[in-house]
Amino acid sequence: MIARLAGTTGKYTTLVVAALVAVVPLFVVLIASMKTKEEYASTGPFDLPANWFNFDNYVTAFVNGNMVVGFLNTTFILVVSLVGTILIGTMTAYAIDRFEFRGKPLILGAFLFATLVPGVTTQVATFQVVNWLELYNTRGAAIALFLGTDIIAIYLFVQFMSSIPKSLDEAAMLDGANRWTIYWRVILPLLKPAIATVVIIKGIAIYNEFYIPFLYMPSRDLGVISTALFRFKGPFGAQWEVIAAGTILVIIPTLVLFLFLQRYIYRGLTSGATK
Repeated sequence: MIARLAGTTGKYTTLVVAALVAVVPLFVVLIASMKTKEEYASTGPFDLPANWFNFDNYVTAFVNGNMVVGFLNTTFILVVSLVGTILIGTMTAYAIDRFEFRGKPLILGAFLFATLVPGVTTQVATFQVVNWLELYNTRGAAIALFLGTDIIAIYLFVQFMSSIPKSLDEAAMLDGANRWTIYWRVILPLLKPAIATVVIIKGIAIYNEFYIPFLYMPSRDLGVISTALFRFKGPFGAQWEVIAAGTILVIIPTLVLFLFLQRYIYRGLTSGATK
């Protein structure tokens, strides 16, 4: 009885601590976004604002941060990159799982080795390639770097695809279907749980990415939401209350999307781990 009580207490204590670690920083940012510049400078992070309905910082962040353009650019880059990721990732997984060819283990090893190389060590070469392709300071630079897939997505697609019986392929071939038809009409629809998982995980990563848009798309008209907040930080200080308001505006779409689609994330990850 005592052991069970101790276990229950420890479990809920851990959950409460984890929830506080996640919620408290968001609450501090929310408080800061409601304060004036003078109030922010003279109060502590946990001191409540004098006016909870002060939305001046949100207006400043939205207008001066050019966040409408940022949202449009982010949406365009996000959609094109995710479509490309799904097509390339599922095609790669289909080839790996359904075909036997010389050098197959070498290709899988190359994918794994690529994930072990720190991205910062290849930035000079990457920048030269992007510049050579004349994609610098265009949306194409970010799309080209986001386009494709990573080893986690490939393995997730392969795990799901291995659970699809090859007899479906054989039955489709007996009906006269070629490999492309089998992939497009049979395999791809059955990969919806894995696709949903990859879309959510990589979509959030692209949505929050700062380094690539900041480096390869310096033009103000090409700004995304992650770089919009950087405009409020200068060499002589930063408008932290405005940055906090902008942060809340950036967080809201991600938070809403995650709350609605979290079950697909957990279902996709657990299914991919067990199949």
